[in-house]
Amino acid sequence: MEQRVSLITLGVADLGRSAAFYERLGWERSVRKAEGVAFFQTGGMVLALWPRAELAGDAGVTDDGGDFHGMALAQNARSRAEVDAVLAEAAAAGATLVRPARETFWGGYAGYFADPDGFLWEIAWNPGFTLTENGDVILPE
Repeated sequence: MEQRVSLITLGVADLGRSAAFYERLGWERSVRKAEGVAFFQTGGMVLALWPRAELAGDAGVTDDGGDFHGMALAQNARSRAEVDAVLAEAAAAGATLVRPARETFWGGYAGYFADPDGFLWEIAWNPGFTLTENGDVILPE
């Protein structure tokens, strides 16, 4: 697994309120208007805001105030095969496979693992995002 983070996704209580907060900070929301999520390009990384319940559901975990921390780190892969390889590598290193990789509703391929403290990592191949040679994620215009 490469030593990099592509996205940080915060599970938020109110998407409109949270997006407006970051915009008031002077952050520019991506013109890529995906319904139900807000993206902010942050250098070579992306901050995503997504309703907390939907993030938990996507990861296949229960948002019961227990182990779900309300956020996920993500690493974008260059292919579906790389997603599978990274998830296998993480499991071999002691991660818990939370959700095996599968086709996504947004046209990609992704799975989740949890580190020893329960922090979620999504490993995803997203055909709509550019991934540079050094691993930076660039949102589409």
